[in-house]
Amino acid sequence: MRNLIDILNEYNRLGIREQLDYDKFYLYSIITHSTAIEGSTVTEVEAQLLFDEGITSSKRTIAEQMMNLDLKAAYEYGMQWIKGHKPITVDWLVTLAAKVMAHTGSEYHSIGGNFSAAKGELRKLNVTAGFGGKSYMSYQKVPARLAEFCEKLNKQRKTIDASDILSVYDLSFWAHYELVTIHPWADGNGRTSRLLMNLIQMEFDVIPSKVLKDDKSQYIQALIDSRENNDISIFIDCMTQLHARHLQTDIDQYILSMSDEEDAPEGLKDKAVEKTREKSKETREKTREKIVMSIGQNPSITANELSKMLGITVKGVEWQLKQLKSQGVIRRVGADRGGYWEVVRYK
Repeated sequence: MRNLIDILNEYNRLGIREQLDYDKFYLYSIITHSTAIEGSTVTEVEAQLLFDEGITSSKRTIAEQMMNLDLKAAYEYGMQWIKGHKPITVDWLVTLAAKVMAHTGSEYHSIGGNFSAAKGELRKLNVTAGFGGKSYMSYQKVPARLAEFCEKLNKQRKTIDASDILSVYDLSFWAHYELVTIHPWADGNGRTSRLLMNLIQMEFDVIPSKVLKDDKSQYIQALIDSRENNDISIFIDCMTQLHARHLQTDIDQYILSMSDEEDAPEGLKDKAVEKTREKSKETREKTREKIVMSIGQNPSITANELSKMLGITVKGVEWQLKQLKSQGVIRRVGADRGGYWEVVRYK
C-alpha cells in the first residue's frame, strides 16, 4: 500500500472529489457504515432513498432507519457548526450526542441518578467494554475528564499547521480515541466519536475517513490493543491504513468507471488498474531508496525523523526498516537507543 500522502495526491489529481454530488454520497456512505458498525442493516442504497425521498424499507426496523436519520441530522448540525471554528465544549458534545441518539436513546435509572441518552446526558453509571472487558472510567470522573479533553483539543486545533495533512489526521484520530475511551454516554459513544473525528477532518478540509462495516473487527481490535498497551499509535496507524486502503479502492473503481466505454478495447480496464498497481509498487521502491539514502547521509536518523520526511507513519517507517534489514540492505549497530544504522549495500 502506498503512503497516504501519495494516495491523496492521486485522488485529487484524478478529480474524484469533483464528481456530481460527491460530497452528498460520500457523507451517506460514512453514515451508513457508522450505523452498520452499531448493528444497523440499512444499505447505502436504502439510506439514499430514505434521506432523499423519504422512502422507508419494509426489510429494516424503524429503529435502524431512525438511527440513520438521527446520525445524518447530527452530521448536518456539526458540519454547519464546525465552519465557525468555535470551541468544542462539554455542553456542545452533549448537544451533538443528543442529535445522534434523538429517536433511539433510552432513559436510565441508576443509583447515580436518572439520565437520558436521547438528551445526550452524561452517564451516571459505570460500564464495561463488552462481556469480560475492562471497565471504562468511573462515571464520577467523566465530567472533569471530558472538560480536560475539550481544553486540550481546542488548544491543538488552534496551533496545528493546517497544511500538514498527516498531523490533521493524527489529531482527528486522537480525538476519536480519547472521546470513545472516556466513554461519556451510556450509548452512542462510537457514532459520536467517529462524527467528531470527521468534523475535525472537515474543519481542515481533508477527505473524511470512513470505518466500513467490514473494518469492524480490525477497528475494534486496534482500540483494545491501544488501551491495553497504553499506546495510541496502534489505533492511529490502523486508522491511517484503513483510510489509505479505502481511498485506493475509490481510485481503482474510478479508473474502472472511466475505462468502461462501449468502444474501449478489450482488457483496457484491467490495464488501467494494473497501471495503478505498478505505480504503487514504484512508489514503495522510491520510499525505500529514500530511506537508504537518508541513512547513508545520517546513520543516526530516527524513525520519527524519517516519518516526517517521507510523509508516512512511524509504524510504516519501522516496517520498511524491518524489510530492508531482513533483505541485508541495512543493519543496526548497537542498541535501539544510542545505536545507529549502517548501509550494507545499496539496492
